[in-house]
Amino acid sequence: MTPSPAASFDALLDLLAALPPERPVLRWFDPGGPAADPQWRSLSGPDLARRVEAVAANLAQAGLQAGDRIAWLGLNHPAQIALLMALARLGGVLVPMNHRLSPAEWGALIDDCRPALLVHDDHFADAAQALALRRLSVHALGVREGASPIPRPARSADSPVLLVYTSGTTGKPKGAVHTQGNLLANMAIAAQVQGMTPADTVLTALPLFHVGGLCIQTLPALSVGAQVLLFTRFDAQATLDCVRQERPTLTLQVPATLQALVNHPEWPQADLSCLRAVWAGSSLLPVPLIEACHARGVPVCNVYGSTETGPFSIALPDAQAFDHIGSCGWPVPGVDVRLLDGEGRDVAQGDVGEILVRGPNVVSRYWPDLPACDADGFFHSGDLALQTQDGSYTVVGRAKDMVISGGENIYPAEIENLLVQHPLVAECAVVGQDDARWGEVVVAVVVLREPVQEEWTPALQSFLDGRLARYKWPRRWQRVDALPKTALGKVQKTELKALLKTSTG
Repeated sequence: MTPSPAASFDALLDLLAALPPERPVLRWFDPGGPAADPQWRSLSGPDLARRVEAVAANLAQAGLQAGDRIAWLGLNHPAQIALLMALARLGGVLVPMNHRLSPAEWGALIDDCRPALLVHDDHFADAAQALALRRLSVHALGVREGASPIPRPARSADSPVLLVYTSGTTGKPKGAVHTQGNLLANMAIAAQVQGMTPADTVLTALPLFHVGGLCIQTLPALSVGAQVLLFTRFDAQATLDCVRQERPTLTLQVPATLQALVNHPEWPQADLSCLRAVWAGSSLLPVPLIEACHARGVPVCNVYGSTETGPFSIALPDAQAFDHIGSCGWPVPGVDVRLLDGEGRDVAQGDVGEILVRGPNVVSRYWPDLPACDADGFFHSGDLALQTQDGSYTVVGRAKDMVISGGENIYPAEIENLLVQHPLVAECAVVGQDDARWGEVVVAVVVLREPVQEEWTPALQSFLDGRLARYKWPRRWQRVDALPKTALGKVQKTELKALLKTSTG
C-alpha cells in the first residue's frame, strides 16, 4: 500500500510550513474578474500554514465545535483549501456546495446536514443571504497576524473532514463522508500514479466543490510540495494563456472543457510541450478529443472513480495512454476492484460486470450514518465495465443506462463512442425508450455540427454499418440543440428520457 504523505492534515501542514518561503505552492487566478485578493494571490508553504492558523482561530472564536459542518458557497478560492485544513484541525467538516445548483437544491442539502455556518465569496454574497444560515464572508476569515495559536488536539485518521454530495442524477443526492485518512490515502495514490514531484506545476480549473477538482490533482500536488495554479473557473482562453505563460506540467480536464480547448482558434498553434500529460476525470472520453491531444504529442490519461471512491480508483498512466485509447487503465496501488454480474458472481474476463471498489480512499458511510459499502468493504458503483487480457478495464456505461432490446444487452457508451467520431456529430447520448414489441429500443439523441444537410440520419446509419452489430443500431433518432448536463458535464439521461417522452407524445 502506498504510504500516506503524513499521518494527519496537521502533520501535512507542518511539512508545507517547512518549505522554502520564497517558492509559491498555491497561486490564484480569476480570469475576467477583479484582481485577486492580495492576501490569497500567491502563497508559499509557510504562508498557507499561517492562513490555516488564522482561519482556525477565527472559526474557534466564532464558536465552532468539533463535529460542526461548515458549508462553502463560492468559486474556486485558496480560502476553500485553507478552510478544509483548518476544519481538520478543529474537528469540523467542510461541505462544499455546488454553486451551479438551484436555491431549492441548496436548501435540500442544508436541510440534510444542517451546517453551523456558511462561508461565501463575493460572487455568491446575495445567494448566501437568501439561505437560512449563519453567514461569514470569505474576507471575514481574515488573516489575523499574531493571533494566538489554537490547541492542536490529535485527530484520528477516522475523523470526518469533508462531506461531498453526489450529483443526484439517479435520485436524491447523498453526502459521502470523507475522513482525513481517506483524503490522505487518495493524495498518496494520486501523486504516485501521476508521478508528481515538487518540480511539477498543476493547472486546476475544474470546480473544487467536487472530488475531481479537489482530489485528483490539487490536494495530491500540495501534498508533495508541487505548485498549484488555481483558477476561479474554467476559461479556454485563460487556460491556453496559462499554458503559454506559466508552463504547467499537468492539468485535469473533463470532456466539455477539453472540447472547448480543442475547438479554440489558438489550439493549432499552442505550444503544449510543457504538458507531460492531460488527465481526464471521466470514465468515458470521446475518441476525437483524445486523438486531438495525442496528435500534439500530449498523452491523455484517464482516472475512473466517483464521489465515494476518493476518486482515484482505476487509472491509465501516461506510459500506456497512446495504446489504450478508451481504457480506464488498471486498479491503482492499494485498491481492489471486482466485476460482478446481476447475481453477485465474478464475471469471466471479457464479460461485462458492475465495478466494485475497495480501498483506503473509499468512504465507508453516507451522512449521517448510512453504509456506503457492503459487508466486505466494497463500494458498488453502478458502472459497468469489462477487463481485457492485460488486466486493464474499459467502462461501457451505467447499469441503469443499459438497454435491453429483444433480450439483448446493449451498452449506450459503445454506440456513443462511435457516433462522436462522425464529422456531423458534435455530441450525442444514447438511451433506451419503452417499446411494445422489443421491450426497449435504442434512441440516439444528437447535437449536430452546422451546416447539416436536411437528411442526416442515413449518413450516420451508414457510418455504423460494419462498425456495430445491427441489433445495436438506434431505431430512433432525435436532434437537439444541447444535451442536459450536470455541473460537471455528465449527461442527465433521466431528464433526456423525459424530454423524449414529451416529444413523442
